[in-house]
Amino acid sequence: MKLIHAQQFFQIVTLATAAMVSGMVTYESLPVGRSTLAFCPMPQVDSVSVGLWFRAGSLFEPPGLYGGAHFLEHLLFKGTRRRNARQISREIESRGGDLNAFTAEEMTCYYARLDADHLELALDVLSDMLWHSTLPAAEVERERGVILEEIRMYDDQPPVLVMEKLNQALWPGHGLGRPVTGTPASVAAMRRADLLGFWRRQYTPETLVVSVAGGVDRQRVAALMLRRFNPRRRPARRQLPPCRPRLRRAITLAPVPKPVQQCHLALGALTYPKADPRRYALKMLSVILGENMSSRLFQTVREQHGLAYAINTNLAQFRSTGAFYVQAGVETAQLGRALTLVARELQKTAARLVGRNELRQAKDYLIGQTKLHLESSTSRMMWMGESLVGLDYLLQPQAMLRDLEKVTAAEVRAVAQELFRPGRMALSVVGPEVDKKLLAEVARVFA
Repeated sequence: MKLIHAQQFFQIVTLATAAMVSGMVTYESLPVGRSTLAFCPMPQVDSVSVGLWFRAGSLFEPPGLYGGAHFLEHLLFKGTRRRNARQISREIESRGGDLNAFTAEEMTCYYARLDADHLELALDVLSDMLWHSTLPAAEVERERGVILEEIRMYDDQPPVLVMEKLNQALWPGHGLGRPVTGTPASVAAMRRADLLGFWRRQYTPETLVVSVAGGVDRQRVAALMLRRFNPRRRPARRQLPPCRPRLRRAITLAPVPKPVQQCHLALGALTYPKADPRRYALKMLSVILGENMSSRLFQTVREQHGLAYAINTNLAQFRSTGAFYVQAGVETAQLGRALTLVARELQKTAARLVGRNELRQAKDYLIGQTKLHLESSTSRMMWMGESLVGLDYLLQPQAMLRDLEKVTAAEVRAVAQELFRPGRMALSVVGPEVDKKLLAEVARVFA
């Protein structure tokens, strides 16, 4: 299944309606039975996307079950009382649809996209998996081997490995510092009984959001939900562990020697929770620095100096914390030079106000990207689910864009001044001849 680092889920009972930036579109959330329905009609399309979201991510795992949320996600595709594993996929794919799932730190989502005429089939297959999977012992052992291969696959991918090590450095001793997949040792030790217990505790109607977008009728979706998503199960009890930034005196270093052809670097700075009002200025800062080819880091590191094929910035946002990331791949001999250029651009945003034209361009980029992103039924389904998961309310796109428009250059600079300090930052590098001494030398540019 696809692994995505994403945000968390919490049930909400509310009704919200607003005009979408690209036209009059209704985004709603309302109670249906003991669960929540998030709905967006798209009468102009023939498809429907359905997502089932639970508070069942890796942060909810008890000690001894690290990687269990992801392991369970795999197992729910392995057969129910009515369907075997092949029948589950064939039911959707034989109608031209897609079926998949992902596990993140604060939630797990199972989703399907297919012709809107087959909405009832999609809900039937998904509900069958979620409530009636059998978790056969033979499948547990077989899938254990599959997940161990998945972990090895990620370990062989420096861009993935460098982010895992960076997160460990940013959040030492906390669940956010653990890989969502678990480790070879934790996966090897996992028992079927523990996975069953996690499933029964965390997968309950009270913690379920059904997010639906496409060419379907809300009343029909609600009626189908009532018939399939209200079994008798106890509410989930495990709460998210709090995460408070640990400020340090110097930048934290995480070297990983590996015989590859270039150094993969990841620089991270601790930021704010997902609902923090500064998140819009933070997003603007990320766009200005590295989210497109017009950004400062891309223009400086790649276009002017030719040190990297790809360099970018991105954000991770959770309920109680967050992170700003810079990622790039460079030759080992050019690591110090590349980091000096990165440090210079970060320090520049903290020292001087962003120009009016550059800020305007960043805002226009975000507006355009939001419109393009929300053209598909799957994207709108994801928007609603992630909004309810991370914010406890259904964020309307137009409301978000209004808040982005209000961001000032002074707010962007204030965020940069707070973030780009040694005590909030960590640096991880995966590559040949990489050790702590080398990183300590190049990290001096951030002192």
